[in-house]
Amino acid sequence: MKKMFKMALALSISLLSMVVIAMPLAFIEGVHYQPTSKLLATSDENIIEVVEMFSYSCPHCFRLDPQIAEWKKTLPDNVKFVPMPAIFRDSWLQLAKVFYAAEATGDLEKLHPLIFNAIHVEKKRLTTEEELLDFVAEQGIDRETFAKTMNSFAVKSKVNKALVMSQTSGITGVPSMIINGKYRTDATAAGGAEAIFDVVDFLIEQESN
Repeated sequence: MKKMFKMALALSISLLSMVVIAMPLAFIEGVHYQPTSKLLATSDENIIEVVEMFSYSCPHCFRLDPQIAEWKKTLPDNVKFVPMPAIFRDSWLQLAKVFYAAEATGDLEKLHPLIFNAIHVEKKRLTTEEELLDFVAEQGIDRETFAKTMNSFAVKSKVNKALVMSQTSGITGVPSMIINGKYRTDATAAGGAEAIFDVVDFLIEQESN
């Protein structure tokens, strides 16, 4: 009798484990994610746009960045990932200008990790335009050309868009993710930095259906 009971219990546990594995992660609006303050415009209505709001000054963004690089590789073809510098203070405005200037000159892949490392590992002060241009020049990039790009109309337009997004999306800190202009989540809401990816994947699937 005891043997049969143990077999039945083992079978029940096994079946329960299969059900748990099969069940997709479910997240709750208002708990794990929030609607944006208003519906935000996206670049293409035919794809799902995921915007990462970050700052080079943010230690949490620095630690999460390598994980984001790996997670991006898992995204389906109908998803566009867009990193966007949040702007909550003047020094972040300068960092946003560097981000978009590097994007325009083709130096973003090189500079992105170097800026993070300089601020959080080397403890360099990179808050003013002059300090940032000096740093860029140290990386072998033409200072004058980069300075012109930083202050170009195209870069200023993208910085302004990032500023508007920071002010109107409803995010209160970084890193935050905005999904298809409709929802936002962050580490606190998701239940941890790594859980952000689970929530975003859940919302991507929801928007795909």
